[in-house]
Amino acid sequence: MSTIQQLSVFLENREGRLDEVLTTLGNNDVNIVALSLADTTEYGMLRMIVSDPQKGKEVLRAVGITSMLTPVVALRVPHATGSLSKAMHCLVVDGGINVEYMYAFANGKDASAVLKTDEPERAAEILVSSGFGVWEADEAYKANC
Repeated sequence: MSTIQQLSVFLENREGRLDEVLTTLGNNDVNIVALSLADTTEYGMLRMIVSDPQKGKEVLRAVGITSMLTPVVALRVPHATGSLSKAMHCLVVDGGINVEYMYAFANGKDASAVLKTDEPERAAEILVSSGFGVWEADEAYKANC
């Protein structure tokens, strides 16, 4: 499988809500590998790649926090000028894939980006066939050592 699971939490924009999520994950040995937080005045969307997505969802549910798992692609690109541009060109222009959102993380010697598309498996296939790597779950869920 060429996709990984992203743990997403819809947060009310109120004091302590982010801390509650992060503390719950930390107290249950769920490590955050990558994170993106987008907010408006009323709410935020916390998106994370974690060491154990299913466990993360379960421990959050146990304290009354709703979360969901979403398949995403974790793209590997070399640390070289223009690498991300080339990957996105192959995916979006040549492949016709719509990228809904993207955020970066560091894991090893490559630069990396988490991509949400409506066709994650096809996106991963296009990237791999174009010479780019994608993180497999057993690699992506580990912290960079």
